[in-house]
Amino acid sequence: MTSVAHELRPIIIKKIIVAGHHVHHGGAWKIAYADFVTAMMAFFLLMWLLGMTDDVKRKGLADYFAPTLIEMRQNSAGSNGLLGGESIVSRDNYPHRATQTGTRSLTIPRDATGGPDSGSRAAQQAETQRLNGVEQAIRRQLESDQQLRELARNVRLVNTTEGLQIDLMEGDNFAMFALGTDQLQPRAHRLVQAVARSISAVNNAVIVRGHTDGLAYRSQRAMNNWMLSTARAEQTRALLVVNGVGGSRISRIEGVADREPLIAADLRDPRNRRISITLMREHRVTPNNPVRISNNIAAPLAPRLSEQAAER
Repeated sequence: MTSVAHELRPIIIKKIIVAGHHVHHGGAWKIAYADFVTAMMAFFLLMWLLGMTDDVKRKGLADYFAPTLIEMRQNSAGSNGLLGGESIVSRDNYPHRATQTGTRSLTIPRDATGGPDSGSRAAQQAETQRLNGVEQAIRRQLESDQQLRELARNVRLVNTTEGLQIDLMEGDNFAMFALGTDQLQPRAHRLVQAVARSISAVNNAVIVRGHTDGLAYRSQRAMNNWMLSTARAEQTRALLVVNGVGGSRISRIEGVADREPLIAADLRDPRNRRISITLMREHRVTPNNPVRISNNIAAPLAPRLSEQAAER
């Protein structure tokens, strides 16, 4: 019995505890990698296509991916103009240099001389002739009257691109207004009437501008050259209207004091005290249709001693 017991081996139970390991990730990384490879393939395919196409096709492709560009230009400033809100020097618009890629074309009429504010050449020439006629009418008015003939040297007629400018200037023996006031002197009253009769035959707009010399007032509070020049322009306007110039033709009156001297070298020169009456052109004059400028400024006059000595 005892020998049998020793021969029996002990039963050993071995328990193996398996440590936990990571769960299998599956194929998610493969999907992400496939998306990356697909995007790269599409990118290089796009680069290859861009390299094989010309500028026109590339612009069309860019416009396809930016469909709102046209709407933005249609609603932008200048969209109703000649270039549709774009610029003639834009890289993708109208050709203007050798390396520019634009494909649009701009046709300019051969006889075009200006924009919408510029009239035709025939209309400009006709208006110039009409203003020249007014100038000649004023000269005839001055020659037909003995008193006005003496004042001819105080009238300056200048036919400019703005219109016919009629300057009624004071002189050594002629004053337009009483000293320091807006009261027209009798001879000046008659001179303005003669001008009104001449310009009443046309329908051009009229601008009346008053000028003074550089002699200042002692006190600038009650009166100054700005107020004086404006008051004199208003008196001239009223006299023009009374003598046949329609009130609706008066575009504006201006008082510029001594800021636009005729004789800049001597601000006290009597010719700086003047009234300018301008017949405005309806059609702007272009460089291709220059106007004849007439100017009859006399030699410098000696300022009146009474006005040089007296300070307003």
